[in-house]
Amino acid sequence: MGLLDLSGAQTVFWAATKARHERGLPGYQLQTASLEGGLMQTVEGLAVNTTRLDQLGGAPVDTFIVPGAPDICRTLDDYHELVAWLRDTGHQARRIASVCSGAFLLAKAGLLDGRRAATHWAMCDTLKHGFPEVEVDADAIFIQQGTVWTSAGVSAGIDLALALVEADCGREVAMQVAKELVVYLKRPGGQAQYSELLQSQSHDSSVFDDLHVWLADNLGNDKLTVERLAEQAKMSPRNFARVYKLKTGRTPAKAIELFRLEAARRMLESSPRNIDQVARLCGFGDEERMRSAFQRNLSISPRDYRSRFSRLD
Repeated sequence: MGLLDLSGAQTVFWAATKARHERGLPGYQLQTASLEGGLMQTVEGLAVNTTRLDQLGGAPVDTFIVPGAPDICRTLDDYHELVAWLRDTGHQARRIASVCSGAFLLAKAGLLDGRRAATHWAMCDTLKHGFPEVEVDADAIFIQQGTVWTSAGVSAGIDLALALVEADCGREVAMQVAKELVVYLKRPGGQAQYSELLQSQSHDSSVFDDLHVWLADNLGNDKLTVERLAEQAKMSPRNFARVYKLKTGRTPAKAIELFRLEAARRMLESSPRNIDQVARLCGFGDEERMRSAFQRNLSISPRDYRSRFSRLD
């Protein structure tokens, strides 16, 4: 298992318990369990002491959280005993959740059949092909489907745990936990798993890193032509367009659209500005052009996106 898959969520619940105790209220009781109990080696090399699943005892388990492991796609058959336990026992908890590739264990146990689910972006296609009855959402940070929650990769387990704490204890406690853990932005479940700027930096395109930072700061400029970007990159327009497509895999025009789309999504999530103002500030010009970009890339309108993902009370 991955250490942060496990410890990220546990740290959130620990901090929530601390916040609850400060208010004179009961907190969470945490246990780390495995089939056999004893020390379990994480992929990072640290060992974690665990309780046997059949020795949890006491009060009914409220929440099961299943962490993932990097090689789980290739070794899923090795987890047949755990999968059988999840299939037979998982439904007894009030809710069950997975972090990262832990979704594969829930899917194998049949707990994701007919549900939307999230996992690490690099494993979405594998989950989709291996379990066609699961509706895989490659974009979501975390997803709640009834009593089943799934999250994206690694640190997204923190976002999922914060959402669970908010559901249990209210927004004030969840925000106190976020501050305690120096998680400055509590991301909503449907937000993109990674930013366009980060994705651009992941390609063999370091020559354009400065341009991308400049672009992110100048999206409201309605003169972002190939010629203007080429000038900023200190290249001829023809050579710039050719090299940019070669290095990033997309045209300059498509890159501008995706950067503007990301900026608009963030604003729709967190700003009270109306749709037309968002469109102008992000460089779309008007609401109709922004709506077309949203439909083309996300299959959703800006208004529906705001309705679903706004973090404003």
